[in-house]
Amino acid sequence: MGFIPHNRLTSSMEKKIALVTGANKGIGKETARQLGTLGYHVLVGSRDAARGQAAVDELTTAGLSAELLPLVVTDPTSVAAAVKTVEEKYGRLDVLINNAGVGIDFGVPASAATVEQWQETFATNLFGVVTTTNAFLPLLKKSESGRIVALSSILGSLANAANPGNAWSGSGAAYAASKAALNMYYVQLARELKDTHIKVNLAHPGYVKTDMTGGEDGPAHLGVKDGAKTSVALATLDADGPTGGYFHNGETLPW
Repeated sequence: MGFIPHNRLTSSMEKKIALVTGANKGIGKETARQLGTLGYHVLVGSRDAARGQAAVDELTTAGLSAELLPLVVTDPTSVAAAVKTVEEKYGRLDVLINNAGVGIDFGVPASAATVEQWQETFATNLFGVVTTTNAFLPLLKKSESGRIVALSSILGSLANAANPGNAWSGSGAAYAASKAALNMYYVQLARELKDTHIKVNLAHPGYVKTDMTGGEDGPAHLGVKDGAKTSVALATLDADGPTGGYFHNGETLPW
């Protein structure tokens, strides 16, 4: 069963504040664009200030409301500084989309991936998300309708990985494991917050043409516009929308 995103926001006085990490390119930038089109003020989280500002300039030139928020999710000091900035300027955060991620062991057999590859992958895909989410949670609690979304992947599904017909099994173990661990963290967080107004969900974007998948000439078949749809839908859920779920285009995925 699908879900319906929140209605478009029209008044500048009604603007909600949304932070998208890794929003200087790819799915993250498109997510920021779609949220901006819906009337959100978007904080473009970027570890590279120049690239982040270029994305902001592109969004604002299109008439959208956006600003740069320097943010390195693997650096607790950077995360703390970003939280301080948002708290001082806005006093709350309405939406957090943990989009930043890395994939460095695709095509590498599970036994061949190095410990360093595992550590680098988990540093961004899990520990960076935990650090960022926990740090911004107090500001999300000050929102009347907080939404927390993380980009997971169908590769993080244990049921899918255990399927003998799954063509993706056998490589990218560090990436897949980091997403499986991320799924568990978000399930636990959703349970913790189930009696609040905050909704916590996981999004699988699909097989999207990004730098991680080889770009426009790579094997992926979806564009970033489609890849951002699930994150945006989960970020804009109405009060009766789901929480603690794992979705792609409104459909529930197997854990």
